[in-house]
Order: sequence, then structure tokens, then C-alpha cells
Amino acid sequence: MSAKVFLVTGGSRGIGEAVAVAAARQGFQVVLTYAHNEQRAQAVAGKIIAAGGKAVAVLANTAIEADIQRVFAAVDSLGSLAVLVYNAGITGAHSPLADASTETIDEVLAVNLRGAILCSREAVRRMSTRFAGKGGAIVLISSRAALYGSPAEFVWYAASKGGVDSLTNGLSREVAAEGIRVNAISPGPIITEMHRPGKLEIGAKRAPMQRAGTAEEVAEAVMFLASDAASYVTGANLSVSGGL
Repeated sequence: MSAKVFLVTGGSRGIGEAVAVAAARQGFQVVLTYAHNEQRAQAVAGKIIAAGGKAVAVLANTAIEADIQRVFAAVDSLGSLAVLVYNAGITGAHSPLADASTETIDEVLAVNLRGAILCSREAVRRMSTRFAGKGGAIVLISSRAALYGSPAEFVWYAASKGGVDSLTNGLSREVAAEGIRVNAISPGPIITEMHRPGKLEIGAKRAPMQRAGTAEEVAEAVMFLASDAASYVTGANLSVSGGL
């Protein structure tokens, strides 16, 4: 039988790493992508392998279509794609919009939104029963920033995540009859390396639960949406934000 492959982009740290480890524990062959730090990505794959799982790390900038095609070729060489988690994301340097460079805006939109669209397209081409696929699940990592807008910080990042929300909404309806479920997770203040100094603490104080969340808590929500336990769930956007 062909192995069931679980693809997580941006899987070398933070939420992506937690998702990759959780997927391996459930018996998936994991493909994780990384954009820069090969040593760290290989360490994640090595941790999974040491625990008896299967994982490979693939260098890819998801803003570049050729890189995306190479990632999916790696998936195809290993088995049948069962789950895509699009987690790759960047914010760019924080500033008011008036002070942001066009290069920063373009890069964030390309990674966060265009990459999500292209990876989702490639996943559909493999999962859809219309293309003789066996179905599957797509989970897109959005952000509560899509609601708040991140003013004076990075409104372009928030806008990119708003686009991810729209992608979830539209694509879930488009492929629901083709065996594919499409859902999103919107994290709030989560303990990762994405935050600039002091920002996480501010977010944690704003959360009704009065703490920041962990990458593992987000991963648990991702794995639920990817699982058969969520077999009648599509088009959902699950907030993992401590009440924010």
C-alpha cells in the first residue's frame, strides 16, 4: 500500500515543528519544508525518525512555484498525499504601512497567500476524486491578526491572513464533493520565535485566559481538523487564541 503522506510547510520550528511531530506519532510519513535553516529542519526530521517515525525535510521557498513543484514531487515519490498543512508564514519588519517597503509587502503576500493558494492547488490535484484521488484534508494556518488588522505593526501580514480565510471559505465549498475538507486554524498569542521582544507578553495579558498558548496546543487543533473525527467539518476557522 502507498504510504499516507502528511505535508507541513514551514516545519522546522514553532507550530510547524509541533505539527510534524504530532503527525508522525499518528503514523504518517511526514514531509516538512524549510526556507533557510537546514540544520534545524534535519534535527526535526531526525527527532521523528529516532522516535520510530518517518520524515524528510525539503528546502523550499513557498513564494517560488518551482520550489513548490519540487516539494510535491518529493511527496509523490513517497506515497499518497493525505494532509496538507500550510504553515509557512512571515511578517516582515514591523512598521506603519506608510513606512513599509514594497519588497517587504510583496514577499509577505507571496509566502503567506500566494504560496497557500499554489500549495492548495497542488494538493487538490492529488487528493480530489475528480482527479482519481482518494480525498484528503487541507488545514491552512491563518491568524487572529486577520481580525485585528495589526495596525502600526504589519497590516500587510494581517491582510495576507485575511486572504487565507477567504481561501478557506471558497475552496472548502469548491472541493467538498470531491472528498477534500478545507479548514483553517487562527492562532492568537503563541509561544514561538516570530514575536519581537515584549510582543508576546502583551498579547498574553490581553487574552482572557491570561497566558500565551503553545505550539503543541495549536498542533492538537490541527490534528483534529486533519482527522476522521472532523469528517463532517469543512470551511471552519478554529480560533486557538485563549479567548482573543
